[in-house]
Amino acid sequence: MMLAQMQQNFQDWLVHAGNDTPSLLGLHATRGLAAYQNNYRTQLVNCLRASYPQLLAWMGEEAFLAVAIAHIDSHPPSAWTLDAYGADFGDSLRTLYPHNPDLRELAWIEWALSDAFVAADAATMALAQLAEVDWDAAHLQLAPSLRQHTLTTNAAVIWSALVDGVAPPEAQMLEVPAGVIVWRREFTSRLMQVDAIEHAALLALRDDDRFDALCAALVEELGEQDGVARAGALLANWIGAGLVVGVSAVG
Repeated sequence: MMLAQMQQNFQDWLVHAGNDTPSLLGLHATRGLAAYQNNYRTQLVNCLRASYPQLLAWMGEEAFLAVAIAHIDSHPPSAWTLDAYGADFGDSLRTLYPHNPDLRELAWIEWALSDAFVAADAATMALAQLAEVDWDAAHLQLAPSLRQHTLTTNAAVIWSALVDGVAPPEAQMLEVPAGVIVWRREFTSRLMQVDAIEHAALLALRDDDRFDALCAALVEELGEQDGVARAGALLANWIGAGLVVGVSAVG
């Protein structure tokens, strides 16, 4: 057997945990290879445990381990670092628990918090910097760490309770889907649930970062007086929270 073919067969056996004996690969140290395969899978399970501690607490060890094993079988590592492993864990939760959206929404929260923590840095702004801004030509720069999602359950409340070490509520569907944002402020990743208007406004800024476009959309939604007032309040809150990290005038 050629070395390249042997390496490929070994990789397939290692990743997919097939029932083929190592002898079929041209290898005979069955016990040692089984230990190697076990170590590989144990390391990936530990990666998922480390990335999703609150989800693990919510599901319980046995249920979490079952999903982790299924995920490893269907989603082998593909990045150069194991830090990236588990980004698509929600796919396995959706497949195995299609009627429990709280699980994949908890998974999104945990991954987003970790992802935001290692996002690019950005200096915060002071409100005093806004005095000379031409708002008709202003463009808003969102924090690189900002992540957004739409929740259909009370997963954010569950996550907060688990982190605080108090009894979490039972999973419930929300009457109306809610927006949730994650970002890093200095050295801490933060989670906040936002109303539909703020959620839509932040999403819109990703496609069109002009402040006057945001104002126009809010005026259309709320009326002129309330729309302009809400735009100003949102901007002040976003700058204060570190969600908007720059304002520039671009022709």
